[in-house]
Amino acid sequence: MSSQLPLALFVGIPNPVLSPDEIALFRETNPLGLFVGRRNQRAPEQVKALIESFREAVGRADAPVFTDQEGGRVQHLDAGPWPLFRSFGEFARLARHDLELARKALRLSSRAMGTMMTELGLSSGCSPVLDLVFDTTSDVIGARSFGADPERVTLLGREVIDGLLETGNMPVMKHIPGHGRATLDSHKERPVVDASKETLLATDFKPFIDLKDTPWAMVAHVVYSAYDKEQPASVSPIMLDVIRKDLGYDGVLISDCIFMNSLTGTMPERVAQVLDAGFDIALHSHGDLADSEAAAKASRPLTADAARRIAAANARLGSLKVDVKAVHAEVEDMFAGALVN
Repeated sequence: MSSQLPLALFVGIPNPVLSPDEIALFRETNPLGLFVGRRNQRAPEQVKALIESFREAVGRADAPVFTDQEGGRVQHLDAGPWPLFRSFGEFARLARHDLELARKALRLSSRAMGTMMTELGLSSGCSPVLDLVFDTTSDVIGARSFGADPERVTLLGREVIDGLLETGNMPVMKHIPGHGRATLDSHKERPVVDASKETLLATDFKPFIDLKDTPWAMVAHVVYSAYDKEQPASVSPIMLDVIRKDLGYDGVLISDCIFMNSLTGTMPERVAQVLDAGFDIALHSHGDLADSEAAAKASRPLTADAARRIAAANARLGSLKVDVKAVHAEVEDMFAGALVN
């Protein structure tokens, strides 16, 4: 395999195992990482084997493998032996009752979730969500959010970030610079936020500014017309500049899934749009062998800056392990004791 840096690309697969053709493609093209969803995760030993086969194919034992594992309705480890975790909205409700208890419960829950993923070989659950939620916010966010108060979102988001880092699982804050004022679901159509720069910096953008030490962030497919009237943030060089300079963020930037309908063009064109805008990595989380091959052809090697950011992020991972079932039960007892369910 080439000594060149891996492609600035995450790929997805349709099945719980890699086919021989997929193994050959990944060995040849060397995508940075693999994104797995419910369709790919059936049981612990199967998940471990899948991750090992991908890492063997690309020749990197530390190749990142991500999933969506926030809690609530967004948790792709939601069957068999895996405990079900509460949504961020439920922790926000507990916080309204007892903030310190909520922070403690959230740190414990994040440690349990992080340990569970790390033991499977999963690098990240793409969490936490730092988007605010308002009466007009699209239901795609809803109970995934900690609420409308930027300071409260920051306090609770910090517990998730630190709890995951402690257990060697990579936090990915999303959806930078903030999806909360979007009234449309970016999976289905292109949301446009018309709030002023001053409003955005004081509200939606604020948790991302306050938590700018988070190692990775996922970029929203949302148009912020005060900055760029045409392009969603994830394909906008203007918004990259805003994130890097105005928000002060120097971590790894990965796009939200490029299959979402907020973007336009073919999937290879979307890969190119993300990377042409200057973002570190394009997330191509669906598709079959032909789709992955086309995406790989449209991609390019990681930049030196992106590789530096990834190395700095990995250096922050801890090694704490907790008893997942026991800690999960402890968190449930906290909710029951507070009479908040």
